[in-house]
Amino acid sequence: MHLTWQRRSDDHQRRASTFLRGALVFVTALAVETVLLAPLGAETRRTHQSTPTTHFGVGIVRCTFVDRSRSLLDYSTTPFRVLSSSRTLLTEIRYPTQQLAGGPAQATGAPPLQRSGGYPMIVFAHGYDVTPDTYVALLDAWVRAGFVVVAPFFPDENASAVAAQYGADTEDDLANEPGDLAFLTKEILLASVNETTICPIASGLINPSEIALAGHSDGAVAAGMLAYDHGLDPQGINYASLRTGIAYRAIIILSGAEDTAQSYAAEARRPNLLVVQSLTDRCNPFRDGVQLYDGIHQSNKWFLELQSAHHLPPFDDVDVPAFNVVSATTISFLQMSLQDATPTTSLLTLGNQRPEIARMYGGVVGPPLTNAPRVKESCSPN
Repeated sequence: MHLTWQRRSDDHQRRASTFLRGALVFVTALAVETVLLAPLGAETRRTHQSTPTTHFGVGIVRCTFVDRSRSLLDYSTTPFRVLSSSRTLLTEIRYPTQQLAGGPAQATGAPPLQRSGGYPMIVFAHGYDVTPDTYVALLDAWVRAGFVVVAPFFPDENASAVAAQYGADTEDDLANEPGDLAFLTKEILLASVNETTICPIASGLINPSEIALAGHSDGAVAAGMLAYDHGLDPQGINYASLRTGIAYRAIIILSGAEDTAQSYAAEARRPNLLVVQSLTDRCNPFRDGVQLYDGIHQSNKWFLELQSAHHLPPFDDVDVPAFNVVSATTISFLQMSLQDATPTTSLLTLGNQRPEIARMYGGVVGPPLTNAPRVKESCSPN
């Protein structure tokens, strides 16, 4: 079973972040919250309890969910054989806790800070050959702003799974990941309503009407496929059917691309869309993000154009200035979108505060491709 979306080079996605796993710098919430002190405008009247004066701690648990309706392949064999008749999704859940002075930055298994109605949820998809922990700085910044982040370890594309298959190219499993994301979203919502032994921490944790979908690199491709693709997945199920019954209010594409072999279209609900792409990304070129943005014909969409960042550093905090813009902008976008508001001038103002680092576009007209310099495509360290 081979993935049909067109690769931009023979190897540039296969090792998307293999060389980048090592450098993780933890960021505190203070930098993000300082940026958010800028006025956000009238549309933010309905805000979350997460304000610049709120300091949530971060709790972490791992739960395991098993989808017995779909299989897992072993890509180290020729032809590929079925490795398992089910797909096991080890899932990391990060959630707000009470922040104690002098306490740890993260606390495994800490009790959630109770909130009537639950917290808004972000379902996050990691890139190839890495794990959700690669993005700890960004995910924790979201949690400190008052969101629950649910991030699966994809069973064929996370770092340990790739290593277990002796370095085989397992990236074709990307076509199955939209199904993983849809399955996990539904399972977490069920666990929030009904206390289960599988994931008791989720009980009462989620507000089912405030859900976002986000991803980076291959994970962004998977998120885009689940949100907009109208083709068939490897199981013969239309991607539109996978998202039926899930009311995503916001979609975030970080250094992603469109599945060009299948048709994309704006959904009837038209969730707010934010695309973040760098002019100098050598792994997923700038044109890929512009193509996806232009292909979604709706007005409630925004494009954050990073000026000189690369593929992973704006999202793992290695590029601190770009990371600060990305974290502040995504938090503002999520806060407004998940309260069913349409971000307007305030989001554009925030994204344009440091034009030497990033520029923000909104609405039908996105960034021109003439802005992008010619770069050699490669997923080596950048």
